[in-house]
Amino acid sequence: MAVAGNGEPAGGSLFTRILASGLPDDETHVVWRGVRNFAILNAFPYTCGHVLVMPYREVGELEDLTPDESAELWAAVRDAVVAIKAAYAPHGVNVGLNLGEAAGAGIPSHMHIHVLPRWNADSNFMTAVAEVRVLPEALGDTWRKLRAAWPAPGGE
Repeated sequence: MAVAGNGEPAGGSLFTRILASGLPDDETHVVWRGVRNFAILNAFPYTCGHVLVMPYREVGELEDLTPDESAELWAAVRDAVVAIKAAYAPHGVNVGLNLGEAAGAGIPSHMHIHVLPRWNADSNFMTAVAEVRVLPEALGDTWRKLRAAWPAPGGE
């Protein structure tokens, strides 16, 4: 596989390649599509309901977003929180953004915001020690729950 200068495969980021695949959303686990941004399930989630919200355009830095991309992105993050709360009734929600490889970005050329439910005492040694995740739900089930709970455009 050819590799671009940033260490990622040629042809764009993983997210860009997923979008270009032409596969249906239920196969790619795209939960929501907007005009400039979309939300997709994390393929390796820390917990059920772990969503990534990002622009369609492959951009690595927050300050490189256009005003329209930024406005829709943050509205989508809000909607992801609403959907997660409706679908999972968590005790809390983490919203996080890692900009750059040194900050922990797994795909530094395509910024994405993590939105995931959290429960009191939900952390365990598996992820920290063994890099293993235990999930009680298949990604397809998570996709259906979040897609159904995602707020309608212009809705609450």
